[in-house]
Amino acid sequence: MNSFGRALRVTTFGESHGPAIGCVIDGCPPGIAIAVEDFRADLERRATGRSRHTSQRREADQVEILSGVHEGRTTGTPLTLLVRNTDARSRDYADIARQFRPGHADYSYWQKYGIRDARGGGRSSARETTMRVAAGVIAKKWLAERHGVVVRGHLAQLGELTPARHDWQAVEQNPFFWPDATELPRLEAYMDALRKSGDSVGAVVAVCADGVPPGWGEPVYGKLSADIGAAMFSINAVKGVEIGDGFAAASQKGSEHRDLIYPDGFASNHAGGILGGISTGQPIKVQVAFKPTSSLRLAAPSVDIDGAPVQVITTGRHDPCVGIRATPICEAMLALVLMDHALRHRAQCGDVGEVAPRISSTRE
Repeated sequence: MNSFGRALRVTTFGESHGPAIGCVIDGCPPGIAIAVEDFRADLERRATGRSRHTSQRREADQVEILSGVHEGRTTGTPLTLLVRNTDARSRDYADIARQFRPGHADYSYWQKYGIRDARGGGRSSARETTMRVAAGVIAKKWLAERHGVVVRGHLAQLGELTPARHDWQAVEQNPFFWPDATELPRLEAYMDALRKSGDSVGAVVAVCADGVPPGWGEPVYGKLSADIGAAMFSINAVKGVEIGDGFAAASQKGSEHRDLIYPDGFASNHAGGILGGISTGQPIKVQVAFKPTSSLRLAAPSVDIDGAPVQVITTGRHDPCVGIRATPICEAMLALVLMDHALRHRAQCGDVGEVAPRISSTRE
């Protein structure tokens, strides 16, 4: 499956070192004003080479709109976006073309297909997420303009480091998407030491959607929470997803976890804005855990495609922490799921008015 979504269906294609990557967005509503310049900001936020703490691969990431837009607006027909690869270095992978890198998708791809594209990981590369971010630009624009929904995220944990305070204004002012500007020297020193050691580290990205109206999502098999989880788990290197208090709920009592309701709002948001798989009108809060990068210059035992033992050393350009540039990817996936559910809700319940008082947010 290279497609996701129902009413809004996104299909991505292409490989890390192929001629191009792209996506087809089917079900996009007509009339959305869109131009190639609209993609630049978020693609630059996701891009490698933004700082010395990410891979130094430098792609132009120039979006080409091949279909679905006429005179600057979407037409309602399939929207096709293309980004050409301009800085691939396939020679970096020549030595490991017949080896399975520990922690990578090499072995599982080989077992499934009997063949794999070793150049940069092929389809399993984070390069593929460029097109998710491009599609997310359209979803974020539509959600904001039509429903006033704002989707944004930040890095909530880098290795064992967590921010002491939270300031949204600081997030976009540094390459870590870190919400505490005073801690940037500590992060810089931490990452410098990590790179010198040749190792990598994991991270947690927090993403939030404000302004989501109540009622989006479906019971049982179409839960909003389930689709968000599936979308986040589809991102490379994701190993855990929490909504609201997540696993912390296991140690809470019911009297503590339940979000009490008053005429002027909810008393808390332990549920993360979703109850019974349907949005409550509170902010939707999601946390996504990324594993450490497996491409290391530290030797590790493995086997080759013939089963012979080898020592694998990965050279080339790699992220010491993939989570550093994952914030716009998580934002895009949340926005795409929300837009899909908004369209599905409108299709089924568009003629249903409010049946209960609307409580839009948590009490201050």
